[in-house]
Amino acid sequence: MPHAAMSPDNVAVITGGASGIGLAAATRFAGVGMKVCIADLGTNRLAEAEAKIASAATGGAANVMVMPVDVSRFEDVSALELAVRKRFGGTDILMNNAGIQPGSQIFGPPENWQRILGVNLWGVINGSQAFAPRMIERGRPGLIINTGSKQGITTPPGDPAYNVSKAGVKAFTEALQHELRNAAGGKISAHLFIPGFVFTGLTARGRAEKPAGAWTPEQTVDFMIERVSAGDFYVLCPDNDVPRSLDERRILWAAGDIVENRPALSRWHPDYADAFAAFVKGS
Repeated sequence: MPHAAMSPDNVAVITGGASGIGLAAATRFAGVGMKVCIADLGTNRLAEAEAKIASAATGGAANVMVMPVDVSRFEDVSALELAVRKRFGGTDILMNNAGIQPGSQIFGPPENWQRILGVNLWGVINGSQAFAPRMIERGRPGLIINTGSKQGITTPPGDPAYNVSKAGVKAFTEALQHELRNAAGGKISAHLFIPGFVFTGLTARGRAEKPAGAWTPEQTVDFMIERVSAGDFYVLCPDNDVPRSLDERRILWAAGDIVENRPALSRWHPDYADAFAAFVKGS
């Protein structure tokens, strides 16, 4: 059974909702009769997404709201919360999903780091701080779903700013859930959504067709809904190339770097290549 928050006439707010996983989630929620608000940037993108969601919404266009929002700005996110409250009465599901991945280097331009952290990390913090208090006050079952990344857990080399932002999302969401579960009478729970390889505009890199190894955004959202409804905090998604068992070995190895006092990112260190390969095989 879906989570109680995913009920007809309840309200879902999705940042980064004009494309990819965010649009797939908005469409799914609208299809079960929820009122949906998506926040994103780009007038044309928002208009196209609004039409798609409205076509799936059981209540039609009246149940769909769009708003241009820069999630890195708390004042924008706070205005979003107020606008949703005025239009729909409040929020039952908040999905802090907005994210960018333009690429980064350790010694790259500071403004690039600031923008990535602003959207990917501060967007999650701003959304949670702007929406959660009002969601708690309503006294209704609710969800805050924050989109993280496996790169925020195993932190592979190549895009350090993105890794830092998603590692921050993991730490923040864990702290948020601890806070929520200890709130007197609280009915809101937080969840860390960790997609696998998903074919979206963020990951396409010029490709027009979905690679065989990737999931679609719709598959990923269906898995998220299933696992959140089952009560999972860590919603660790597989894909067509990487099963959960392999993700688990990679995550355990990354944690083992600290426990075993191995070099940082030893998974990619030539001296540990054979040991990692054996570990993955379970030997």
